[in-house]
This record gives sequence, C-alpha cells and structure tokens, in this order.
Amino acid sequence: MSKHNSLKISGGTTGNRSVLKRFERVKLLKERGLWKEGQSPLGLPKTKGEE
Repeated sequence: MSKHNSLKISGGTTGNRSVLKRFERVKLLKERGLWKEGQSPLGLPKTKGEE
C-alpha cells in the first residue's frame, strides 16, 4: 500500500532533530567532561546539541 501524495515530504529532507538519542547525549557529555565512567546511561540530564 502506498502513501497518499498529501502525506509525502517534498524534497525528502526532514530538517534538524531537536531531540538527541541516548548514545548521542552520552557522547556529548563525554566531550564536555560531565560523564563519569561506569555511570548509568538511564536518567541522563537534558543536553543541548550543537546549534
């Protein structure tokens, strides 16, 4: 079954995501020096990505 034409995204780009995935947040925290080795990846603080 195909998508209706009104539901398709023109150009195929979705833009920038405003939410980071967990592994991206851990990587960012490591770069900023806020990540302690052995720390649980659950319940991470909110982080803003590169703008």
